[in-house]
Amino acid sequence: MDSKALITAYYDAFNAGQTDRMLDMLHDEIEHHVNEGQIRKGRDLFAAFNAHMTRCYRETLTDIVVFANEAGDRAAAEFVVNGTYLETDEGLPPANGQTYRLPAGAFFTIRDGRIARVTTYYNLADWVRQVGG
Repeated sequence: MDSKALITAYYDAFNAGQTDRMLDMLHDEIEHHVNEGQIRKGRDLFAAFNAHMTRCYRETLTDIVVFANEAGDRAAAEFVVNGTYLETDEGLPPANGQTYRLPAGAFFTIRDGRIARVTTYYNLADWVRQVGG
């Protein structure tokens, strides 16, 4: 699978709520660089992050555009996050079902046909404004 197809499949799994399928696309040495916070290394921490996100948020990504370099070892995606804030996340405003729409992006390193790094970006201040924080 080429890198653009890999990233597209990754987001298809995200939108289907199939985080186990997402894990199958990750390299054993995955590094997850989140917008705010520490780098998570390994599939177990990535799975724990996904479980946390699923509990606190319901999100669907739209307007996804995937880019990749010719070598196939780097990729990027731009998309819109359409979400509902379900459960209060630590250090963030209280949740009461607020909806939000947020432009976002991600950068990837591909190694051995799997995703070895995911770096996500979104404007946290915009999200806080949208949920009434």
